[in-house]
Amino acid sequence: MAHQAIAIIPARLGSTRFPAKALAHETGKPLVVHACEQAGKASCVSRVVVATDATEIKSAVESHGYEAVMTSPEHTNGTSRLAESARLLDLGDLVTIVNVQGDEPEIEPEIIDGAVAALCEGEGGIHAHTRFKPAVGTVASPIENLADADDPNIVKVAMGIIEPDHGIAQALYFSRASIPFNRDQSPNVRYFRHVGIYAYSVKSLNAYMALEASPLEQSESLEQLRWLEHGHQIAVAVRSSSHSGIDTPEQYRAFVERYRQKNHPI
Repeated sequence: MAHQAIAIIPARLGSTRFPAKALAHETGKPLVVHACEQAGKASCVSRVVVATDATEIKSAVESHGYEAVMTSPEHTNGTSRLAESARLLDLGDLVTIVNVQGDEPEIEPEIIDGAVAALCEGEGGIHAHTRFKPAVGTVASPIENLADADDPNIVKVAMGIIEPDHGIAQALYFSRASIPFNRDQSPNVRYFRHVGIYAYSVKSLNAYMALEASPLEQSESLEQLRWLEHGHQIAVAVRSSSHSGIDTPEQYRAFVERYRQKNHPI
């Protein structure tokens, strides 16, 4: 039986490149509802909640049968919105939350399961001999196109030895740069893209909120580095993933076309 988690999806109306994208509905349903549907397909997810500061999003989500909670409009990132949501939902310290992005309507359910497995299997002692006690679980996917390793818009992760039976490793560092650096141009170097999904207990989430922003986090503009800089461990499940988020109207139109071809083939 899969470890159980609550999927919380932060969603807001404000978006510089694509205003109100959460409510875009050319497929017949809002973008954020597609994310809810995918989250609900994960075997580990027992409940799906959208955390939003917009009544329009709350109404849209609830009209499609999903749960929503109203949060403050002052949050600067999804993590703090999740922390407030956990309080509003009165979730216990040991409840596992998986942070699913509301602009990823094609996220594979296996990716969500992978993030939760990374956290829970790591806590369960897969790496017990190394005293591996992760505060966070996330996912990495092998990079096949080497040009992507040099793309600063694609976040890379360097990891310890990947545990063979479960495909889980300890994160060593995250960067927008190409890591590891391939000094001798070896054909055997492997690069991994960080898939931006996180699983953590409510207790770990609250602990993160008490940490100060850290130098590497600010330098790379990667909030997950705050965990590492403050001495917390991150477990990474290695899984294949091809989905991507929707940041622009052009990307949304491409998603709509894929959706129509899949559901209404000519």
